[in-house]
Amino acid sequence: MQSEITGSGSGETQAVEEARRVMNICNACRYCESRCATFQAMTQRRAFSENDLDYLANLCHNCTACFHSCQYAPPHTFDLNVPRALTALRVETYEKYAWPASMAGLFRRNGLIMSLTVAFSLAFVITLVLVLQQRTVLFAEHKGPGSFYAVIGHGVMVVVAGVTFGYSVLALVIGFVRFLRTGGRSAASIGRTSGLLSAFRDVATLKYLDGGHGEGCNTRDEGYSNQRRYFHQFTMWGFLLCFASTSVAAIFDYGFGLAAPYPFFSLPVLLGTFGGVGLLIGPVGLVWVKIQSDSRPMLVRHLGMDYAFLALLFVISLTGMLLLLLRETSAMGVTLAIHLGFVLALFVTLPYSKFVHSVYRFAALLRFANERQKQNSSRRVATEKTFGNGRHTRAPGI
Repeated sequence: MQSEITGSGSGETQAVEEARRVMNICNACRYCESRCATFQAMTQRRAFSENDLDYLANLCHNCTACFHSCQYAPPHTFDLNVPRALTALRVETYEKYAWPASMAGLFRRNGLIMSLTVAFSLAFVITLVLVLQQRTVLFAEHKGPGSFYAVIGHGVMVVVAGVTFGYSVLALVIGFVRFLRTGGRSAASIGRTSGLLSAFRDVATLKYLDGGHGEGCNTRDEGYSNQRRYFHQFTMWGFLLCFASTSVAAIFDYGFGLAAPYPFFSLPVLLGTFGGVGLLIGPVGLVWVKIQSDSRPMLVRHLGMDYAFLALLFVISLTGMLLLLLRETSAMGVTLAIHLGFVLALFVTLPYSKFVHSVYRFAALLRFANERQKQNSSRRVATEKTFGNGRHTRAPGI
């Protein structure tokens, strides 16, 4: 895939060239060597291929600590801005590894694409309901198990959701595998249990949003705050709890023959409620943090992608909570149609939205864990050769 911005005759994009320039200077300085995984991985390289730069860009969590610590940041003549350079390249990798390649252009003007998709999805679901059901059904009260399916048939709901979500999962998996393969055999190996556990632990704790010192990302006044880390946790765990709620509901339906909606204190509803609260707090908090943050290390032109995805998550959660409150009223049918319209928009755009950052970041963390294991193993072997497995031996004649 050719980017719309090309470099100076090398066939590489300006983002790749700038990331290489920045990494070469940082690798000579190494003041930020211990701050995060990005710089630790950087120090293991003397030169940076395009694949290496893709890896480092997605390993970066954009905490901006390096920018505020850098003696070569603007207005220095070196004009080093690591977070912005790696963000620009990271966005290009979303297009580069997208499947199918013909859809990669959706990352450009992503906010507009998301808005149009939401509008189309809402219109599609509402039209589908009006075509398949009488209008009186949409505005009638429906109570008890199976009441949702009185508005939208179970088969229609399963087919539409299954096809769109299945396609998105396939596209995300292919992108994940493509990204790992660029790092060679060791990077593509995901069978190492300890490496997987390390990557999962780093993701679950958002380790590299701690600024390298545990106090969090830099604020506008160059202080420290863990707010971004906490709001990101609300968003991530909220999304996972909602996914768990849907999965448990499917087990209840197909495994035990229990049709939705379920009682408030049932497992699917509790998981969905806690997840929904997380998706109300997290996205709003992340938008607020972005607005309050220093804009210098940001790539402002791509913030639309972030805001569009966060807004979609928030609205899905809001309509889901409203559906829980209104499910035994005459407003249930309209609320259900609107909620499913937003969910459909999420499923359709998932592989071409800001969500992909979680996939490539996990892949980068997995590669980092594998590299770290390989390095530790090499050091251990070298130590054993030098010191004989830690046992001191006498020199001959002593």
